[in-house]
Amino acid sequence: MNCYGRKLKSFRANLHTHSTTSDGSFPPEEVIRRYAGAAYDVLAFTDHWKTNPVSSYDPHGMTLLSGVELHPPGPRGIRWHILGVGLPEDFAYPELQSGQAAVDAVNAAGGIAFCAHPYWCGFTSADVMSLKNILGIEVYNTSTRYIGKEYNMQCWDELLNAGKKYTALAVDDVHSERDLFRGFTVILAENKKPETLLRALRNGDFYASQGPLFKKIAFANGILEAEFTPVTSAIVVSNGPSGYCETVANFGGESYGEPEKTSLRRDFSDKKSGYLRIQLKDVSGKMAWSNPIWLG
Repeated sequence: MNCYGRKLKSFRANLHTHSTTSDGSFPPEEVIRRYAGAAYDVLAFTDHWKTNPVSSYDPHGMTLLSGVELHPPGPRGIRWHILGVGLPEDFAYPELQSGQAAVDAVNAAGGIAFCAHPYWCGFTSADVMSLKNILGIEVYNTSTRYIGKEYNMQCWDELLNAGKKYTALAVDDVHSERDLFRGFTVILAENKKPETLLRALRNGDFYASQGPLFKKIAFANGILEAEFTPVTSAIVVSNGPSGYCETVANFGGESYGEPEKTSLRRDFSDKKSGYLRIQLKDVSGKMAWSNPIWLG
């Protein structure tokens, strides 16, 4: 993929995975086999409270990352779900009395912390904003779709509007068969060595998707350009009421623009501050989200 002028490889990843190590239905070896069979490149094990000995597993050609999901107490009696990726297999932590303590423990061990499915948990953007040094949130979480709380775009935009430079993942949060292969993160990197993938995540070199794929994202001299697999809508979301819709097919009972679109080009040189992020939707309703571009 052409990522802001750099030619990088695309690696399909599921970064939120449960196994029988905690409350998943499949043993680790079966989870690996299934994701490898679906042509994934990267799989992070993030069982509740526990890491996995991923270096001892047969990766079936994938890169396996060690991780965890931590659940310290949060506001209003709600427990945080803090996703830690890139942790040592012997990751140990003290008793965690707050979400910030969990984030700090992940970062101190060299990992990356995300806030998982805030809408499902019942957290507001103000709650999430109280956490310091997280990389971002999950914009889509497959396993929470059964109660209609799988999307977190509003929370994300509220955070971005407040100047929080958060990135976003799409994940399966797989616990059972019904969660497989519906949300993924595409990491853009030179290779799929663990250290390279983690560096790409820290740099924001990735995007979230349910299906559509980006082929190019470029921004120079105020011009935003993107190429992608065919979609029926390509929207640039920005701060406040601003944004841009490239094309919408069959919107509100009417048809605007082309039935499908594979590129976007827009001049935003008059916009001096805020952010831009691209949001795609294909004919089946599957979405993809770029990470934000910051202006000014």
